[in-house]
Amino acid sequence: MKKLIAASALILFTVVGSAQVQFGIFAGPQMTSSKYTVRGEKQSNKYKYGFQAGASLKVPFDNQLYFSPALFYSLKGYKVTLNQRAFPPDTNAVDNNTTWHTAELAFMLQYDFSKEANHFFLKLGPSLDFQLSGTEKFTLEDNSTVNQKIVFDFTRYGRYAANAIIQLGYETSSGFFVFGQYSHGLGSVNNADLGPRIRHRIINLSMGMYFSRKKIVIDTRNKE
Repeated sequence: MKKLIAASALILFTVVGSAQVQFGIFAGPQMTSSKYTVRGEKQSNKYKYGFQAGASLKVPFDNQLYFSPALFYSLKGYKVTLNQRAFPPDTNAVDNNTTWHTAELAFMLQYDFSKEANHFFLKLGPSLDFQLSGTEKFTLEDNSTVNQKIVFDFTRYGRYAANAIIQLGYETSSGFFVFGQYSHGLGSVNNADLGPRIRHRIINLSMGMYFSRKKIVIDTRNKE
């Protein structure tokens, strides 16, 4: 998985020729939860706090439309109260409080609402979600608690998922930008048969800066 992330990052951040490419970094806090269902019944969730930090490109595509891939770390989690028993975490668990360390590769399109240097923008697109590690703490029916690392395998939690991301933000002439983001989990992070369906839900506010710009000018004049 580490090789896959490294290879994908290398592809994403290779400078695109014959275009003006902007490179930026961003970070910000977020509220995280999940859509958690057991046998189709939704379970009660509470939000947790996390953050994200990463880097992105802004590559001209068509007029005010840009390709904007990103690679970022995201700290996620959820607090769920269970009225239906399922594994994982345990068939005797009545709740679960989890923390997930993840890396995401996002493939988004950006539309600038104006050609002015200071402008609002909209981004949207899918992301691949790699669950790197995590912990869970849950209470059993006898009121005892279990605190353990999340185990990834084909019969428990899964390492891979996908999300749909939408951002609304503002960019300035100096390269500073700020955006609000909603991330909607498309795939469950649980692999166990008859287990819960767990899809991340995230609300984020981030700030960032474009640091470098490369512009290649092609001479189209006739040469004698």
